[in-house]
Amino acid sequence: MSWSLRFHGVGNASAAGQLGSAMATIERDGKPWLTIDCGAEGLDHYLATYGEYPKSLFITHTHLDHVGGFERLFVGAWFDEALRGGVRVYCPASVVPLLHQRVGDYPNALAEGGVNFWEAFRLVPVGERFWHDELHLETFAVRHHWPKSAYGLRLPGSVVWTGDTRPIPEVLRVVADRGEVIAHDCGLAGNPSHTGFDDFLREYDAATRARCVLYHYGSPAEARIMREQGARVAEPGEVIALPSPK
Repeated sequence: MSWSLRFHGVGNASAAGQLGSAMATIERDGKPWLTIDCGAEGLDHYLATYGEYPKSLFITHTHLDHVGGFERLFVGAWFDEALRGGVRVYCPASVVPLLHQRVGDYPNALAEGGVNFWEAFRLVPVGERFWHDELHLETFAVRHHWPKSAYGLRLPGSVVWTGDTRPIPEVLRVVADRGEVIAHDCGLAGNPSHTGFDDFLREYDAATRARCVLYHYGSPAEARIMREQGARVAEPGEVIALPSPK
């Protein structure tokens, strides 16, 4: 059995049109297993890649470049009887109200009425741990804008996805302690909510940096500069091999 991570997009909010919104799918034997986030541009890439809508997602936080594809996903799920009510949306419990405010709190999900937004999905609020397809995953709070509003995801022994965050070396020492590939938010310049490349170099030791694949940057030029200084930087559509979960 093989595992991989496919980047549907790697750009920050301002670069999503060029680089795609930051979104990825964990694949098992080349097939989608669990998708992370649902940006509009990322969903476009997902559909072009797999020819179908995602059946299971984990939501890191509710900025629109990460959840802006939900309206399209709602329509796709509701009008497909095989999907209706079955698309699993794993969402950290403290993020559920924010997700509802962003994508679900509208008087009529359809102009004709008669359906509530979440009827198209199977919403699963999660805590620090949850099960998906008989495997155990973990969530962890990250440093992005506001406490308990953004989370990362760990498939133990395989991959850690930080989501949007400032550096979290003390967290990764705990949640990435089994040799996992670390997909990490990083642009060339940081800000109060995102990691910059100088932060990345300063906060993480060489062994941790060597396991990181950077995404959520601002342009191909930024990616080139970070690569020239030794970083591994993801490209839109890139698929990387993952260790098997353990």
